[in-house]
Amino acid sequence: MTNDPPTLDEQDLLDLSVGCTVLAGGGGGDPRIGLLMALNAVRRTGPVPLIDLESLDPDDMLVSAGMIGAPTVMVEKIPNGNEGDVIRAALEARLGRPLVALMPMEMGGLNGMLPVAWAANAGLPLVDGDFMGRAFPELQMCTPHLYDIPSWPAVVVDERSQVLTFEPRDNVWLERLARNAVSTLGGCACAGLYPMDARTAATPLLRGTVSKAVAIGRTIRTATEDPFRALDAQVGLYPLLTGKVIDVDRRTAGGFVRGSAVLEGIEGDAGRLVRIEFQNENLVAMEDGEALATVPDIITLLDRHSAHGIVTEHIRYGQRVVVGVFRAPDQWRSERGLATVGPRAFGYELDYVPVEDRHARVG
Repeated sequence: MTNDPPTLDEQDLLDLSVGCTVLAGGGGGDPRIGLLMALNAVRRTGPVPLIDLESLDPDDMLVSAGMIGAPTVMVEKIPNGNEGDVIRAALEARLGRPLVALMPMEMGGLNGMLPVAWAANAGLPLVDGDFMGRAFPELQMCTPHLYDIPSWPAVVVDERSQVLTFEPRDNVWLERLARNAVSTLGGCACAGLYPMDARTAATPLLRGTVSKAVAIGRTIRTATEDPFRALDAQVGLYPLLTGKVIDVDRRTAGGFVRGSAVLEGIEGDAGRLVRIEFQNENLVAMEDGEALATVPDIITLLDRHSAHGIVTEHIRYGQRVVVGVFRAPDQWRSERGLATVGPRAFGYELDYVPVEDRHARVG
C-alpha cells in the first residue's frame, strides 16, 4: 500500500452521513445509527484510512458489506457492533485468505456509515468506492453482477451473531435466499457480499464515491447562501418540484419497505401534484400519469431548508421538500445496467429517459 493515505475523521463522518442521504435515493437506512457507531469506533481507534483500490496489491482480498432488509426495521433492530468482525472471520475461514480492506456495498444512508465502523474496529482501511453509487433494494443490483462476478461466498449475520453462509447458483438466487433468511431473522441483518481480489474489483468498482459523499456533506454544511445551488455546483441537481408531503402510504413486507408519497407543489410549483413510488429506494416520480424521472437516476427528497436528504422511512406529512434528481453512474445506464435496475426491472412499463434529457439543472 502507499504511505499515509487520507483518513476519515469525526467531521468527515458527519459530512459523510449527510452525503449518503443525498446519494441514496431515499434508501440505505437511517444513517444516524451508523454514524454513532462510526464515531464511537473512530474515537477509540483513530481515523480510518480511505484508500484507492490501486494502493492494494492485485491479489489482496476485499469485501463489500452493509445491512440488508427493511429500512423501517433497521431503525429499531440495530446491529450489536460486532457484525463486521463476525463477517470477516466467517469469510476468511471460507476463503482461506485474509481480507485486507472493506468497502460499502452501496453509497446510501446507514450503509455508507456501517463499513467505516467495521473497518475501524478491524484495523482495516476502507476502499474509496462502492458497487452501486447510490442505494438499490436487491443484492444482484450491484455492478459486479453486470460482469457475471459472483456475490458468493456471502455471509449474513444477525445481532445474535448467528452466521449464515450462502453459495447459490447465481446472484439472483442469493437475493431470494438471503431475503427469505433475513425475513426469518426479524426483517434486517448485516451481510458481507461479493468478496474478490483487487484485480477483479477494478472492473466493477465505482471509484471515489465515499469521498464524493463527504464532499457533498461538506458543501451543504459550508454553503453561505443557497445550499441547493451549492449542491448543484458539486454534483449536478435537477429539481422536479418544491412541495409539501400531503400523503404517505408505507408498508413493510418481505424484507422491503414499499409505498408512495404524494407531494403538493408550493411556491412556484403551486397547483402541481407529484407522486413518488418506492421499494426501499425511490423508483419513479409521476405527474398526471407521466414519468418525470425513473431509476436508475437518483430521485431524492431534500429538506427545503437544509438540503439534507430524507430517507423513505422518515417521509412525514407536512414536510417541505425539494424533489431532486441526480445522474445515475454510467454503468447503470448501459443496456445490461438498465435490464438490472431500470424501471422495467421493478415492474414499470416505462422507458428510461436520462434526467438531463427531461429537466434543467438548478443553475
